[in-house]
Amino acid sequence: MRHSFRRVLTGAALVLAAGAGMGAAPSAAQAAGVSAVVDVNSQLKVRATPSLAAAVRGTLHDGQKIAVVCSVTGQNVRGKVRTTAVWDRLTSGDYVSHAYVRSTASIPSCTGTPAADKVKAKPGSTAASVAGRVRSADGVVNVRTAPSTRGAVARKVADGATVQLTCYVTGPSVRGTVRTTSQWDRLTDGRYISHAYVVSAALAPCTTPAPATPAPATPAPTPAQFIAAAVPGAQLGWREYGVPPSVTIAQAILESGWGRSSLSAVDRNYFGIKCQNGSYGTIANGCHVYRTTECDKAGKCFATSDAFRTYASMAHSFRDHGRFLKVNKRYAPAFAYTRDANKFIWNVWKAGYATDPKYYTKVTGIMATHNLYQYDTWK
Repeated sequence: MRHSFRRVLTGAALVLAAGAGMGAAPSAAQAAGVSAVVDVNSQLKVRATPSLAAAVRGTLHDGQKIAVVCSVTGQNVRGKVRTTAVWDRLTSGDYVSHAYVRSTASIPSCTGTPAADKVKAKPGSTAASVAGRVRSADGVVNVRTAPSTRGAVARKVADGATVQLTCYVTGPSVRGTVRTTSQWDRLTDGRYISHAYVVSAALAPCTTPAPATPAPATPAPTPAQFIAAAVPGAQLGWREYGVPPSVTIAQAILESGWGRSSLSAVDRNYFGIKCQNGSYGTIANGCHVYRTTECDKAGKCFATSDAFRTYASMAHSFRDHGRFLKVNKRYAPAFAYTRDANKFIWNVWKAGYATDPKYYTKVTGIMATHNLYQYDTWK
C-alpha cells in the first residue's frame, strides 16, 4: 500500500512539476509578441490578410488573450473598442482588426505588409464584384450615371438593399448615413453610388476613367445671390398670407438645395408642391410630370410619376408656398405665431410638414446662420 501510494504521489508530483515548468518557461511565440486581449461581442475572425475580404483562418472569443507581433495598415473597421485601419499580426502570421483588441503596451509596426485580398470574380463574370449593403436614413439612395451629385439619377435603391460593386473612383465629397467621403462606387452596370451610403469590404481603384460629370445648365447662385433674389417674394408672401419671410427663405434653401434642384432650376418650384388631379391652383402656371421612384416600408421600390407645379418666377413659388400653408387646416396652429418665426416653423413641422426628425433644427439653423430674421418685415 505504501509502495502504491508513493507511486501515485510520484506521478502527481511529476504532473505538477510539468505544469510548473510550462508556466516558468513561456513559448517562443508568446515571448515574441505583445500581450493583448480580444474585446468583441461574440467572436473575432482571424484573417489571412488585413482586410474583411480576406480568407478566414479561425476565430477568437471575447476575453481571449493573444500575442501580437506587430501592426499594419489595412481596411478601416468600426469595432467595439475603436474605429481604425490598424490590423494586428498574430504569431501565426494571420491578422485581426485592432478595432476589437485592447493592449497596454505599444505594438511595433510591421515591415513587408501583404496586400489586402481582392474579391475574386465569379466564374463567367467579366469583372470582380463586392457585395455592398445600402444604408440610408432617408429610405432611398440615388444611383447616378456619373460619380457626382450632378450626375443624372438612373434609379433609386432602398435602405438595406444589396448592390454589387466593382471598383471606386473619386468625386465630390458627400455626407451620408455611413460616413462623409469623396469615394464613389462603380456598380456592375457601370452606374455609381456614393460610398457615403454603402457598407462593404475594401474596393480597388477603377482602372478605366469615369464619365465626365455634366456641367450644370446654368451657374448656381451663391448663397448671397439666392437670398437677395428670395427676399421680395418671401416678404410678399408674408403680407398676403402671414408666413414669416425668414421661414420661407430657409425652407426654400433647404428644400431646393440653394436653387440647385431640377424642380427649382427648371420649373422654379422651390418647395416641391404638387399638382392635385391636374389642378395647379391660382398662382402656378402649369404642371410638369416627372418620373420618380418610390419605396414602401418593406423596402420594395417601384417606378411612378408625379406632377409638380411650375411657376413664372421665384416670387410666384414663394407666394404659393404661403397660400399652401394658409389653406391647409392642419397648419392653422402655426398662424398664431406669425411674428415668431421659430414657433411658426415648429408648429408647421409638428403638423407633419416633413418626416425628417431634424427638419426644425435644420431650418432654424439656416435662419440663424444667415441672419434671415432681418427680413421679417415687422422688425
